[in-house]
Amino acid sequence: MHDLFDDLPTPDVAWFPDWLSPASAASMLTRIIEEVAWRQDTMGTPAGRVPLPRLTAWQGEPDAVYIYSGIRNVPDAWTSAVAELKAAAEATSGARFNSVLLNRYRSGADSMGWHADHEPELGDEPVIASVSLGATRTFDMRHNRTGAAQSFQLSSGSLLVMRGSTQAEWRHRVPKEPRVQGERINLTFRYVIPQDASVLRQPI
Repeated sequence: MHDLFDDLPTPDVAWFPDWLSPASAASMLTRIIEEVAWRQDTMGTPAGRVPLPRLTAWQGEPDAVYIYSGIRNVPDAWTSAVAELKAAAEATSGARFNSVLLNRYRSGADSMGWHADHEPELGDEPVIASVSLGATRTFDMRHNRTGAAQSFQLSSGSLLVMRGSTQAEWRHRVPKEPRVQGERINLTFRYVIPQDASVLRQPI
């Protein structure tokens, strides 16, 4: 019998729920919270600019400038724990990364709305390696054309690699979960097409 669900699209992802051991994940969480320079950015809305519902940081090679939601990110230098995770994510995914967006979800009240990582500086088919540390959070994906949905429980030490046409055809989010009390750090490693020197000299 033909199963109608066989025709539903699926995202091009690789899922490693136990990528790091519990001890390694806990150690990395502590190190990254302490060594990263966290900031509270704002984003544009119809009512004006409002604080992002999470803390963020951007690290990478000097020319890995990245703009999203009206926020221009000039990278801080790699810190030691983040650089270790970068090397491990590259080995697993087979991709090269020159930057990382770090999101710090302080509790279930922090979140990220529906979006896709499809900015021009990421190229046509970016590989994005998402590492989770700390509290487990839901990661929802929704197909742009059909509305087909898929969800992952991103537990501490897990790795989700998105690739191919995923960013062009799917959107994703981390919804609010009031029952979650613990903190979560998410690192999304990516390759940003280097910007020229004139862009780097622009004031922030």
